[in-house]
This record gives sequence, structure tokens and C-alpha cells, in this order.
Amino acid sequence: MNSVGEACTDMKREYDQCFNRWFAEKFLKGDGSGDPCTDLFKRYQQCVQKAIKEKEIPIEGLEFMGHSKEKPGNSS
Repeated sequence: MNSVGEACTDMKREYDQCFNRWFAEKFLKGDGSGDPCTDLFKRYQQCVQKAIKEKEIPIEGLEFMGHSKEKPGNSS
């Protein structure tokens, strides 16, 4: 499946391959110590967010996955 942004498709494939390899070879065998694909995911996520803005895709009310995303209600 291609990415929402044409420029992001190669990054998506690279991340998918990395994640699938880690999931099958490490995580499913009990080794959950770290995800070597985190940097690939972050770069891909930034690319997708840029493509969404450029294509003016309405995303109000949607939340993006990510490690740095705060949960609603945590602001003081």
C-alpha cells in the first residue's frame, strides 16, 4: 500500500520492512527490548504530516500516533 504522500512511499516501505522483521524475529520470541525502527517511524510520520498539510486533508478531531503525543487532559 502506498503512503498518503508520494514522497513518503519509500519511507513507508522501509519502515514496514524494519518493523515486520523486528516483530517476527525479536518481539514474538520474547525480546521486547527496544524497537530499532523508531527513527524510521519518526521520519515517515513527519513526511506524512507534511503531505497531509500540503494536500489540505482535513484532520480535525484525529489524533496521530507517536511517542511524544500527550494524552488528552494532561495539560495543567
